[in-house]
This record gives sequence, C-alpha cells and structure tokens, in this order.
Amino acid sequence: MGDMPMGQTPMRDMPTDNMAATGILGSYPMTRDSSGTSWQPDASMHAAFHGTAGDWMLMSHLMLFGVYDTQSGPRGDDKAFVEGMLMGAARRDLSNGDTLNLRLMLSPDPFMGRSGYPLLLAGGETANGVTPLVDRQHPHDLFMELGVSYAHRLDDRSSMFLYAADPGEPALGPPAFMHRVSGMDIPDAPITHHWLDSTHTSFGVLTAGLVHDDWKLEVSQFTGREPDQNRYDFDSVRLDSTAARLSWNPDPHWSLQVSWGHLNSPEELTPPINENRTTASATYVTKLGDGSLATTAAWGLKQESDGIDLNGILLEAEYRLDPWTLFARTEWEQNTELDARGRIRSVGDLTLGAIHDWPVTEHLKVGLGALYAFDFVPSAITPSYGSDPRGFMVFVRLATR
Repeated sequence: MGDMPMGQTPMRDMPTDNMAATGILGSYPMTRDSSGTSWQPDASMHAAFHGTAGDWMLMSHLMLFGVYDTQSGPRGDDKAFVEGMLMGAARRDLSNGDTLNLRLMLSPDPFMGRSGYPLLLAGGETANGVTPLVDRQHPHDLFMELGVSYAHRLDDRSSMFLYAADPGEPALGPPAFMHRVSGMDIPDAPITHHWLDSTHTSFGVLTAGLVHDDWKLEVSQFTGREPDQNRYDFDSVRLDSTAARLSWNPDPHWSLQVSWGHLNSPEELTPPINENRTTASATYVTKLGDGSLATTAAWGLKQESDGIDLNGILLEAEYRLDPWTLFARTEWEQNTELDARGRIRSVGDLTLGAIHDWPVTEHLKVGLGALYAFDFVPSAITPSYGSDPRGFMVFVRLATR
C-alpha cells in the first residue's frame, strides 16, 4: 500500500469539514452512499477501514458469516456454509472538485456450491441451467462488483455523474440487502430479493445521474439477464434493459426512492418473458436510547410479459446496542414458482434474531448469533411444506467495526 497510514476510522467518525467527507457522487455526507449508486440515510453508521496512498483515499469493508442452516418440512434441508463479502474502494478527489471512485467487491458464496443454501419460500435463478432453484437462495458470483464512478461538480449544490460496472448495480430498487443499513446483519436473503434488489449483480451497467441538494435522478442501461449458474466467470454484457430511479433524503434520518425498470429476458429458463419492475422504499435511521434503530419498508411489483403481475412487500429493522444487535424482518409475496402448476400463491415469513459481538482487534469484531423464521403458506401447498414450516440458523460473523 506504499505510504498508506494505518489509522483507519469508522465512517461514522470521519470528519465532515473537508472534501473527502463528501459523498462519491456529490456534495452530501459520505455516510449517504450505499451499494452501487443507491442512497441510505445520512445518519447511517457503517464501519470500514480507511487509509491513504498518495492522492488516493482507500476504504475496505469485511462481512463474513459461517452458518449452519436447517429448514423444516418436506422441502427443507440442512447445510453448513460460508457467505458474505469483502469490499475495497479507492477514491481520488481532483483539483476541479470532481471525484473518481473505484470499487471491487468479492464474495465467498460460490464455494457453497451452485445450489446455494436452503431457504423456504425463496426462488429465482437456477443451479443447473435446467430446473428452477426453489426453496433455496442462490449463491452470488465471486465478483459481485467491479465498478468505477466519476462525479463532476456543477456548483456547491449540484453534480452529475457516470457509473460503469461489470458486474454492478443499476438504478433499480433500494440498496442491496447485504448493504442495507436495516438488514446487513441478517445472514439469510429476503424472499422478496427478486422483487426489490436482485439486479445488484448485473453483468454490465452504465448509469448517468444528476444530484441536486438532497435529490438524485439517474438512468441505467444494463444487462437484464440474471447471472448464470457458473459463479466464477463473467457473463456476456448485453445492456438490453433500462431503469430509472428518483431518490430523496429529506433530512438525515430518512432516505426514500422510487424506481422502474424494464428487464429484458431476466430468467435463463424462460427467455421469451420480459419483466417490468416497479419499486418504492423508505429507510429510517435514528438514535433510540443508548443504541440506534434502522428500519426499511419496501414494495416491489413484477409485471411479466405473459400477463402475470406479482407483488412483494418487506419490512425489516435492526436495533444496535453494543455489543448486541437485534433484528426482525417480515415479508409477503405473490409467487408462481412454489406451486407445481405455476399458480400464483401468496406466502409470507417472519424472521427474528440476535447477534452478540466481541472485539478481536481495534477494527474487527466477531459475533455469535441465531435466527428463527416462521413461514406461512396457503392450504393449497401445505402438503409440500408441512403444517408448520420453520427455518433456523446459528452463525459466527467476522466484520469490521
């Protein structure tokens, strides 16, 4: 790292009176930046290592889970696996006020195998290129993001930016679940992932945007096809799909977004079907007693070109009171993959859990946690799931602090 000093600092403690404390896309607090070009509340806390190398400011973030997972019923399964991410970024602030930012994110998910891990009511993608992956969460690719952004300052209140990535995240949906301040400590993926933020690992993304004060308007051209089952390679770049997002942070506690996208042939197993996706979300962060509370409410609508409309709703929250993190998430969705005849079924879940952390170094912590999930299915598919489907995970987590 050359002359990089090792005085890393959590983002929440970074100074706010210099250029480096501004966001990568404009003149706003750097705590607002989340995955891709998405925003979160300015009051969000997100720890990372920071340092410098010459004119570059460096940042890294680690979140790794070692999980034992058991899902009940005829469609359940057991598995031990490792998941998470390792992210690094390099930022350079130029003399004219412009900002260049490079970002790389890797995941150990491919090592769990193509079939991912058991997760009742989850769907989307395929493990073998032949059959849908149902009641399991697919692994993410080794490369989750390889992106660059350039922001040009127009004045003290406005900027325009370009973001290019392969893979990366287009302007569609709230921040991806593993980055979302209200859900990043929950080890399993939301079952509404493919209603809200599944495009966060699109192979080929170009986004142009305008920031003015607390508003951001952006448009993306991206590859609509979801990543294939080969998790170590780079898929073909098509840039055949379009998305637009409007974001607003009215005060330090709130971040709101609405977005729309047309996904061209998103599913490998049903290539003739296109999808229009609409999302809206609100994230709120505040101090609560001696701790902090973060919560997100989100809605997603998938309108498929075969005439099927599917809704999904998510509500999640985390309460952090060192050394504890308490979390909860509830979801409801309309799904055609869970019924053998392809009929629309409304299903839901409720997840509750907790983590206790211990510091292992100045900038790393290890935590021990568990979660319990209650799954709710209609009577028509109860024989497939059993009368009382449940999920349980116990896990160890290593993360930056």
